[in-house]
Amino acid sequence: MAKSLNIFVMALSLIALSPLCLCSKSYGTGGYLFPQFYDHSCPKAQEIVQSIVAKAFANDPRMPASLLRLHFHDCFVKGCDASILLDSSGTIISEKRSNPNRNSARGFELIEEIKYALEQACPETVSCADILALAARDSTVITGGPSWEVPLGRRDARGASLSGSNNDIPAPNNTFQTILTKFKRQGLDLVDLVSLSGSHTIGNSRCTSFRQRLYNQSGNGKPDLTLSQYYATLLRKRCPRSGGDQNLFFLDFATPFKFDNHYFKNLIMYKGLLSSDEILFTKNRESKELVKLYAENQEAFFEQFAKSMVKMGNISPLTGVKGEIRRICRRVNHAY
Repeated sequence: MAKSLNIFVMALSLIALSPLCLCSKSYGTGGYLFPQFYDHSCPKAQEIVQSIVAKAFANDPRMPASLLRLHFHDCFVKGCDASILLDSSGTIISEKRSNPNRNSARGFELIEEIKYALEQACPETVSCADILALAARDSTVITGGPSWEVPLGRRDARGASLSGSNNDIPAPNNTFQTILTKFKRQGLDLVDLVSLSGSHTIGNSRCTSFRQRLYNQSGNGKPDLTLSQYYATLLRKRCPRSGGDQNLFFLDFATPFKFDNHYFKNLIMYKGLLSSDEILFTKNRESKELVKLYAENQEAFFEQFAKSMVKMGNISPLTGVKGEIRRICRRVNHAY
């Protein structure tokens, strides 16, 4: 008995002394992502990304939201593989032309600036896909949001999917069920949907993305009754029935440049800008309870947002010998 007790104590000691692995298994790719991936091959990689993101934010307060969106739109199409960054060339039809990205996706030049700096420091080492993941985290932190360790080791795709970009990215006018289905297809759940939607605490949207809520939500010529009518009146001043498609509006009118939980407070007041925002509060009991929780408890939102961002960043990455490390993010290496 004493002998078996000693063995048990020894086993517990070994477990206690084992280093905690912050690895993220990427199912279907045969590889792991882990935060220390570049510690030896490019030790200043994260510092380089963070400094360039900080400089960009100082010049353009919209940039953090744009970088977060790039990572999201990348991961939902063929996984987090930087396919969104590719220009059209040869057999590649760029995802930049898709409905969700055309005239709205931005930040591409900044990603190239980061890539150039990394190529100077550590040639052909840090992937464009990892740059997107790091820039999304740094964008969250610099605007006041939570931080997290970013699992790294993604590689870059050699192709893009215009159809995937058109079909797989949730649209502002999709129903709640359609949006949830698109999340579930990526291995994400309802909690991820609500917490990740909270990224709309920063950034802008175009008039064309919510106009139907102001004038003709259900095809009956009437506005969306789940939108505060006072707020709708304000929005109509710069979003007319026709024209003004590209006019920009804050997604969170209360604190548009601060990453906080005001987005959820707005939903409770029926002041979510997009239909896809407000339906989190009006169309599903479980999501409504999460909206209320995050509106009351910013810490709970921050904690879940960080977890969901890591989970989203693990969608089907290319690892090992799959893909490549692009030298320029907008084109594949063989295009040289």
